[in-house]
Amino acid sequence: MRFLLRLLLNGVAVFLAAQLIPGLRVASIGAALAAGVVLGLVNAVIRPVLILLTLPATILTLGLFIFVVNAICLALAAWFVPGFTISGIGSALVGALVISVISWLLSVVLGDKKRD
Repeated sequence: MRFLLRLLLNGVAVFLAAQLIPGLRVASIGAALAAGVVLGLVNAVIRPVLILLTLPATILTLGLFIFVVNAICLALAAWFVPGFTISGIGSALVGALVISVISWLLSVVLGDKKRD
């Protein structure tokens, strides 16, 4: 249940980020929710592999390369979802940052926290 809530929050975050960032475009709310689902799956499956493969670059940049990994994951989600487009790497970087912040804020507001 918690994973489904996380996917829904990702969809809302994608929709809000598309409203804020000119380089992100979402054709409809359904496309935003689909992008949230795909982004959640990409973050669960592909992101750990990318983090492991880019660990030397992440260490050299003191963790800042994680932003690039997040942008790659967002670009992968845009590649898989019709109706969700990103115009460039700058938009992907800013979009990934905004989506992360919005998703975190929504998690805090809605009380999506781990149970002890």
